[in-house]
Amino acid sequence: MISNARIQASSLRGIHKIPPSKSQTMRALIFATLSKGRSIIRNYLHSPDTDAMIEACRCLGASIKVMQETLEVEGGLRPAEDVINAGNSGIVLRFIGAISALTSQYTIITGDHSIRHRRPVKPLLDGLTQLGAFAVTSRGDDHAPIIIKGPLKGGTALIEGEDSQPVSGLLIASAFAPSKIELFVTNPGEKPFVNLTLSWFDRLGIPYENENFEKYLIPGGAEIEGFDYRVPADWSSASYPIAAALITNSELTIEGVDFTDAQGDKELITLLQEMGAQFHIEDQTLTVLQGSRLKGQKIDVSRFIDAITLLPVIGCFAEGRTEITGGAIARLKECDRIRSIVSELKKMGAKIEETPDGIIVERSDLHGASTESYADHRMAMSLTVAGLGATGETIVSGVETVAKSFPGFFDQLREVGANIE
Repeated sequence: MISNARIQASSLRGIHKIPPSKSQTMRALIFATLSKGRSIIRNYLHSPDTDAMIEACRCLGASIKVMQETLEVEGGLRPAEDVINAGNSGIVLRFIGAISALTSQYTIITGDHSIRHRRPVKPLLDGLTQLGAFAVTSRGDDHAPIIIKGPLKGGTALIEGEDSQPVSGLLIASAFAPSKIELFVTNPGEKPFVNLTLSWFDRLGIPYENENFEKYLIPGGAEIEGFDYRVPADWSSASYPIAAALITNSELTIEGVDFTDAQGDKELITLLQEMGAQFHIEDQTLTVLQGSRLKGQKIDVSRFIDAITLLPVIGCFAEGRTEITGGAIARLKECDRIRSIVSELKKMGAKIEETPDGIIVERSDLHGASTESYADHRMAMSLTVAGLGATGETIVSGVETVAKSFPGFFDQLREVGANIE
């Protein structure tokens, strides 16, 4: 059922808790599946993507006990029991697609309309094919459904790397392949997400060499034991209440964020400070202070690509001009995030235009309007933030999609003073 949110200008105050990291939850499940023995994953994210990953890992041999606060995973990898449905998750499509090449039988992976028509999978299939696996799309259109059959062999592969997920997937599969693999990557993008994957290699003692994200040497033959891991708060999710506090000149404390975690989106805090945001940071809390005067600047969004729909909103409340570059890959996410956010913010009065790889926005006085989420969780949350700083009522349709990464998003905003129905 499609649901709408009605948002009025608000002032926020209080403590806002952040959900666990989706990226880390998904990686923990993949590595637990590939490990020997039992792993415990604590404080995992409850979301449709997590559910899809759990079912995919079960289909490939893992035994997973789901409890409210923990997942208990007995590792194991075998030929797929059934067709795997990635749902709306690009990570499930690319990561499960990669590790399924470690088995000797056919694996079929499909997904929702976005996965089957918007989310390209060619770089992954190219890499797997070069490394000896059978890897094709069922319709020959570079999108799911995909059909994969191992075994993966050693050797060399060259792939296009603008999207980090095929790179991460191939790195994980290469670690468990029987012999050495060299992976060469052209146009490497979304490097913080690749770093997030490699942080798991470091955590689990998996050897690798990384030359500027353009060449990787993976010895193969990895064997890892089960682990006990607590998922940290999600820095991508934290960015929305932080932005909401900034544009409404509110004081708001964000609780549970870990500045030592490998998530790349924590760099957004440094960017916002450069733009003039005032924060008080102590241990695992960040307080947005009142009185920040934001100034626009040029931003390479490839460092935190998930923020590409939120940064133009912030740009509307920053003096001068904000120019966002390096975001072309965002056109191939759940929706064309560049075109979509420009279209919806224009409805609200934004002085904004799209470029091939980004967005240019001038300081704008936003007014309420009826807007569309395009079934994209980041669009829904970004437009909600815009509505909190706009005059009049903003309606955002399709907001149930926020459950993908931030269940409880609206309830928590209401608890700190947001006027949302």
